[in-house]
Amino acid sequence: MQAARGTPLTSADPPTSTDEADSTDPRPSRRRAPYLVLLALVASTAYALDVATKILAVERLEPSSNVELVGPWLTLTLVRNPGAAFSTGTEFTAVLSVIAITAALVVLWVARRVASRWWAVGLGLLLAGVLGNLTDRMLRAPGPFHGEVIDFLRLPNWPVFNIADICINVAAGVIILQAFRGVRVDGTREADHAPSEKDPADDTADDTAGDPAADTAGDTAGDTGERTP
Repeated sequence: MQAARGTPLTSADPPTSTDEADSTDPRPSRRRAPYLVLLALVASTAYALDVATKILAVERLEPSSNVELVGPWLTLTLVRNPGAAFSTGTEFTAVLSVIAITAALVVLWVARRVASRWWAVGLGLLLAGVLGNLTDRMLRAPGPFHGEVIDFLRLPNWPVFNIADICINVAAGVIILQAFRGVRVDGTREADHAPSEKDPADDTADDTAGDPAADTAGDTAGDTGERTP
């Protein structure tokens, strides 16, 4: 009956999916570009600072030296560390080197989707810290995958550490904070991906509007009224 009145039962042109439209839109890539630049700047700056301070520590400090930088609260002490951050896991140097390589590759993979300022900062610091200590393990004595990491910063009652260790811990804090805030790497929030709740009354109205039986009954009632004198 609807077809006879000129109302099509189905649309000839189905609506285009938003996801399909977005998949061909080049704007998301352009939107990520500033954050990728920020990540690269943070990573390169922190990495250069870590390498430069280690070179200075090796040239200027003696293993037995204890130079006060900020009174007794922060001192400079040269330590060659075969282990992980804060001189832990000294017997697993080769394993830690492989883990560091894997971590760097994972960070680079995740960085492809970064579209958040703080995620860019966190990932940049994490990459700098991982690569900073990995450089020591690959290039310093006694050899690749077994090189000793240069540590030179000491706090009271705390293991000796370096700039790379600071970067890794600050990055962990930033990433945890973003996770608690519900901000994803691509800049969206968890709430943006939650399924929306629809009013059941709207569903009932939609079902009634699309029920062919209801349309047929309405059309029959209309025809009967037209034939009644």
